[in-house]
Amino acid sequence: MRSSLAVSFQMFSDIFCKMLGAMLWLAQSRITEGIYLDFLKDFLIYLIFRGLRMKDATGSGQALQADQAFEALLAALRQGALRANEFISMPRLGELVGFPIAATREAVKRAETQSLVSILPKRGIVVMDASPELTRACLDMRALLDKEGACRLIQGGVPMPLNRLRGAHETMLQLAQSGRNGDLPAQALETDLSLHDLLASGLNNPFLRGVYEANRNRLAVIQATRAFLVDRIASAMEEHLAIISALRAQDAEQAAKAIDHHCHQTMRWWGVDES
Repeated sequence: MRSSLAVSFQMFSDIFCKMLGAMLWLAQSRITEGIYLDFLKDFLIYLIFRGLRMKDATGSGQALQADQAFEALLAALRQGALRANEFISMPRLGELVGFPIAATREAVKRAETQSLVSILPKRGIVVMDASPELTRACLDMRALLDKEGACRLIQGGVPMPLNRLRGAHETMLQLAQSGRNGDLPAQALETDLSLHDLLASGLNNPFLRGVYEANRNRLAVIQATRAFLVDRIASAMEEHLAIISALRAQDAEQAAKAIDHHCHQTMRWWGVDES
């Protein structure tokens, strides 16, 4: 299948040939010089605007492809296809994410601004470290932003889907306590993120949300190196339920304490020293 760019150039070529043929016919016919020059001027104006439109369309297509390549890169990082501290060449990365090298390079540049990867010129990239120091910093940042989000949600009287969240967490808690395994870790992670998504929405600031999203991406890389243990799921759900209870009570101070406790427990389970 031909690309949209190739189709556009083919259409442009066909139109150009037809217009050139018309100009040659006019030049050979008995028309005044003024009419011929007017036609030539209109044709040149058409070519200019047609070229600008094609340039804009090409630029938009490239930007969209870069966005898609970045999402594919994030998916590879979240799913563990790219592991912490792993090196990969640009051609190999392009094959992994399934995009041309130009779009892959743009995706890598964006990932580097979030500290997800480091670019090694003319070689490739290295995925971020998952050291205890970086893990502690990321968890601390999340807790700080979660507390601010909770405070703003409460102070602003923002409607929150707390009944739904509580029901989902209670269900997950019961499943964990029953000893069920299977795909429970993946389901638990989805439930876990649902509360953090709510707290992030309370920030109500595009810059803070951008910081939160970048930190969440870094935590995803870190979490890919640590399985969500079934033994941890139950206590994590209980900690989340405490946060939800504080939100229901509109108690910002208690919500902050519950968020801090959740952060400390996560560090402990991940083997990270809090100091």
